[in-house]
Amino acid sequence: MWPNRRLCDLLKIEHPIIQAPMAGSATPELAAAVSNAGGLGSLGCASMPPDGLHEAVRKVRAGTNHPFNLNFFAHPQPRTSDAVLAQTMDRLRPYYEELSLGAPPARLPSLGPGFDEARLELVLEVRSPVVSFHFGIPDATAIGRLKQAGLVIISTATNVAEARKLAEAGIDAVIAQGWEAGGHRGSHVPTDPGDGVGTMALVPQIVDAIDLPVIAAGGIADGRGIAAAFALGASGVQIGTGFLSCDEAGTDAPRRALIRSATDMDTMVSNAFSGRAARTKRTRYALEMEESRTRLPDFPQMYSLSAPLGDAGHAKGNGDFDFHLYGQAAALNKELPAGQLMRTLVAETKAIFDALSA
Repeated sequence: MWPNRRLCDLLKIEHPIIQAPMAGSATPELAAAVSNAGGLGSLGCASMPPDGLHEAVRKVRAGTNHPFNLNFFAHPQPRTSDAVLAQTMDRLRPYYEELSLGAPPARLPSLGPGFDEARLELVLEVRSPVVSFHFGIPDATAIGRLKQAGLVIISTATNVAEARKLAEAGIDAVIAQGWEAGGHRGSHVPTDPGDGVGTMALVPQIVDAIDLPVIAAGGIADGRGIAAAFALGASGVQIGTGFLSCDEAGTDAPRRALIRSATDMDTMVSNAFSGRAARTKRTRYALEMEESRTRLPDFPQMYSLSAPLGDAGHAKGNGDFDFHLYGQAAALNKELPAGQLMRTLVAETKAIFDALSA
């Protein structure tokens, strides 16, 4: 039924629907269920320790014999200056005092780049059929080794220039992530929260710019969105928020409740939690941090300053500091098992294709 099968043929899947690799919410059970239903299940592996990654892959393989995807962050090593840390501590001190936390941490954790030699060796060891990247791509040597091992490589672009860069690097398919998408914007360099291109404008421009399968992402939650993506020239879609309400997802109860009552205006883009722009539920903390924007510690070091606020607020029943990631189309979510959701998405899209060809 699919008018463009480039992505299906590349990934060896029945339906060109990728479940986004949402760290913490994309469980092995969710990934296996999506893959069993003909899509591509994914796991967010950026912060997984080696033992955790091996166990997650084992669980996925125990649940499906179909292709699946492992996702990693390709950000550079964070190098926050002392001046930026001091300025951020001053700015957060009133929040720490409000929550009786004392002073903000005076030191940041020492972290390496998002995708290093150790993670490369892990991927080559477990040999997932597909590996994807956010925030850019690893160096040419790593890409060459992944391709030599026969892995399909996909990565995110948030503008045309990034898509061209990915194509030149030898990536097999490009995710065109629109501004509507929940979670972190996959831009190759940090951007201001308001600096983004919507899916409707982004997808056709990337389709015109590169000769690779393009995967539309952002604001797609039902058959109407999938059919629209194909009309724009996409070869498939990536859906994240739409899978957060599935039985198999690791979505916690507070975020499930928020999504259940979501509206189109619930979310905003903020870098106040991680140091990188991410679409999250509007909160007092995020709104106030956006009122007067200053340089923040690099991703992901900023978490060490913001996470204590969220933990303390949660313990007090105060949601002002929560970091709940979901997209602008959350109100369209369906609370279904992942396999049933996949069948519903395919049926809805087919009905639209059939109506258009009648």
